[in-house]
Amino acid sequence: MSDDHDDSPIAARVRELEAILEEKGLLDATELDRALEAFAHKATPANGFRVVARSWVDEEFKARLLENANEALPAVGLSMGGGLQVQRLRVVENTEKVHNVVVCTLCSCYPIALLGPSPTWYKSPAYRSKVVSHPREVLAQFGLELPADTEIRVWDANAESRYMVLPRRPGGTEQLSEEELATKVTRNGLIGTAAV
Repeated sequence: MSDDHDDSPIAARVRELEAILEEKGLLDATELDRALEAFAHKATPANGFRVVARSWVDEEFKARLLENANEALPAVGLSMGGGLQVQRLRVVENTEKVHNVVVCTLCSCYPIALLGPSPTWYKSPAYRSKVVSHPREVLAQFGLELPADTEIRVWDANAESRYMVLPRRPGGTEQLSEEELATKVTRNGLIGTAAV
């Protein structure tokens, strides 16, 4: 089975359904391809960077984001839509004592709209299994050494729910604008394999 589910029974059923809908004239394959291409073009880590930067400068937005991310995203012109099903997004905040990291142990569920295409390592069986059992070791492989007393929470994404980490704001950035702050965030920081 491939990481993107091409050989899964669900993918086969989707292809069958697409064929039936095309045959009945209810689905235009070219139009579907255009819609998917437009979604993929807009799906970039810069979206997640903007969300984080806004939360660093706007406490009210941050509170809404942590309470119900799907409802907060339109404030920055984003949503978790784009597919047949809207996934629930949960944003988990890093603090001085807690560091969060995201994985999908079953496949590679990932908030593409906010983080762009997932990195190859995120889909690898090695990452998916080891980050659950030895998260501190995995984070060290990414160059992230956390204090021994930092609690590491591993969040397992699935078909209905996606996760994004809200990194801690770096020190010395108090004078930066929201746009400048967005340049400090990395995709790995949104997954939790980097500090920011």
